Amino acid sequence: LGMFSELKFLVPWGHVAAKAWGDSEGHPVLCLHGWLDNANTFDKLIPLLPRGCYYVAMDFSGHGLSSHRPAGCPYHFLDYVTDVRRVAAALHWRRFTLMGHSMGGAVAGMFSFLYPEMVDKLILLESLGFLLAPEDTEAWLKSKRRVIDRLLSLEAKQLTPKARSPEAALQRLLEANSHLTAEGGAILLQRGATETPTG
Repeated sequence: LGMFSELKFLVPWGHVAAKAWGDSEGHPVLCLHGWLDNANTFDKLIPLLPRGCYYVAMDFSGHGLSSHRPAGCPYHFLDYVTDVRRVAAALHWRRFTLMGHSMGGAVAGMFSFLYPEMVDKLILLESLGFLLAPEDTEAWLKSKRRVIDRLLSLEAKQLTPKARSPEAALQRLLEANSHLTAEGGAILLQRGATETPTG
């Protein structure tokens, strides 16, 4: 398992980089590095692990060879969890093992809590995983899952931006804002819409 290949997954602000060891048909294992580390943190460990697995170590956004988020955008734990979702989707992994070191273990724990159906094993190295007060779990789970799922489905739709006629754009704006007059809507659209060749 000494040889590895470099992977790149497109995200809206650039790409997430990763390196992979083993046969891509093997059991999928996603490896998450710690605070201010990168995928190379697993270089010495992976060759010692069982063969028959496909190990993918990703660089979190702003780490290693992954793109930084745009300036002024914070790096929240939930954003790292979303990065894991993006990479799993790009790899077409529906169920896989998560191995996280330190901060990566906290992200792995949070991911497992939000998406238990996607994780068959959770391996934590120097990490507590993710702990919540019992009375908070249900509400937290619902709201955070909704945030991530909605974001990813919105992004999938953004690939083909909609073009409308000026009349249809105004109609759409008025439907979405029942308190707006047609005159008010037209004023907002002057600055809130961009003309393209298709509409």
